[in-house]
Amino acid sequence: MDVAHKDHLLAAFHGLLGATALLLCVLAEALVFALQRSAALYLVPVTAMLLLSRYRRRGRTAGRGIGIGLVDFSCLKPPRRLRLPVAALREHMELIGCFDRGSIEFMTDAIRSSGMGNETYFPPALHYLPPASTHAHAVQEAHMLFFPALDGLFAKTRVPPSAVGALVVNCSGFCPGSSFASVIASRYGMRSDVRTFNLSGMGCSAGSVGVDVAAAVLRAHAASYAVVVSAEILTVGWYSGKDRGKLLLNCNFRTGCSAALVTNSVGAQVKYRLLNVTRTNTTANDRSYRAGYREEDDEGITGFTLGQGVGRMVSELLRAHLVTLSISILPWREKLNYTAALLVSMRRRGQDKLAGSSSGASAAPMPDFRTAADHFCLPSSGKPMILRLGKGLGLGEREMEAALMTFHRFGNQSAASLWYQLAYLEAKGRVRKGDTVWQLGIGSGLKANSLVWERVAVADDVAGGRHGWNALGPWMECIHQYPVWE
Repeated sequence: MDVAHKDHLLAAFHGLLGATALLLCVLAEALVFALQRSAALYLVPVTAMLLLSRYRRRGRTAGRGIGIGLVDFSCLKPPRRLRLPVAALREHMELIGCFDRGSIEFMTDAIRSSGMGNETYFPPALHYLPPASTHAHAVQEAHMLFFPALDGLFAKTRVPPSAVGALVVNCSGFCPGSSFASVIASRYGMRSDVRTFNLSGMGCSAGSVGVDVAAAVLRAHAASYAVVVSAEILTVGWYSGKDRGKLLLNCNFRTGCSAALVTNSVGAQVKYRLLNVTRTNTTANDRSYRAGYREEDDEGITGFTLGQGVGRMVSELLRAHLVTLSISILPWREKLNYTAALLVSMRRRGQDKLAGSSSGASAAPMPDFRTAADHFCLPSSGKPMILRLGKGLGLGEREMEAALMTFHRFGNQSAASLWYQLAYLEAKGRVRKGDTVWQLGIGSGLKANSLVWERVAVADDVAGGRHGWNALGPWMECIHQYPVWE
């Protein structure tokens, strides 16, 4: 019997069982009332109904105690022919002829200072002279990204596409018709009732948004499996003008794609359990809204602009986000320690203010997030930003390693970067059963979204055991070279 049919029958059985139990509770309450028994007896059916309601809610979202679980994920390793070393990219930009000397020097310096290596990839159309940015080339790039990543996912999980009840596709800069979700559903012959969602313009945080959407669909409908696909189409995102605020997109973003399978199925074997989803946006603030946007320059060339003061706006966003997140994920001991440190800091500031001293202008204390998570996947926006964010969170070199090495090897792959970082941690054999992983994404808007996972499966044997080299994913053949520290 098909996996989806089994899950539908199981859900129907649980629904019938719950309705029967609820009816019995109501009849018991009516019987107590009719017989005019002691008032205390009224509490028995009411308590039973409350317990039943709580059990049913937990049963719908936490089969076998796993809640929303991550079955597995797959990350694309582009073909080597698409590799573009930094020196080759500089030569390529000179041959294109659309950039002046100042723009070429600016992009070269930005790439070298960002911590990017020589093994990143560009889509085929951007290797042309001049680069091609047609609709057809963008669609071809999407096929090159989506289909190998999904083939790998279905092969790893052994879950057929016919069992997928929801499909969420993240692609910020390119949204064709038919949608990418329709393209994928057609390619894999998914069910006629599959719920498809196509998210665009969400930026690098879209991977977390996609998981949140998929989890909500699984909880609300009789679906067992949902697939979240994340990628960025660079063919139409290439900027050929002279505005340096827009040239940064050419410097950091590179080719990549991820596909993740999440479930709430009772019988599914999962690698991770979803502990927390926290989403924060400051879009109502005009400065935050204009921190990143796509527009035309003075010459009519479209590009993505990073607005002035984006660093300050990101800091304000993170402060609001971390307050909400820390309430959910920090252990009580760290919450008490942080509260005590915050009160002491506020008291010192008040005393310094009364004394007319400016020494109290030190930064507010920060909770130790290492007590809440064992591993960290951070926004992959270049070495300087990763170091700044990591130090702000009180993280050390080892906690920032996955983000730094992923950017060095693959560049910024937008929403897919968080999954390449998790693949790095797994390839290194660091994620053990019981460990927690925090994925933090920051995107245009501005918005910050966090996913916190707990490893519930035994770690893969990357040295050649049951999973062998397949456990290395996109890091196959190169993981032994990392970390690389300058």
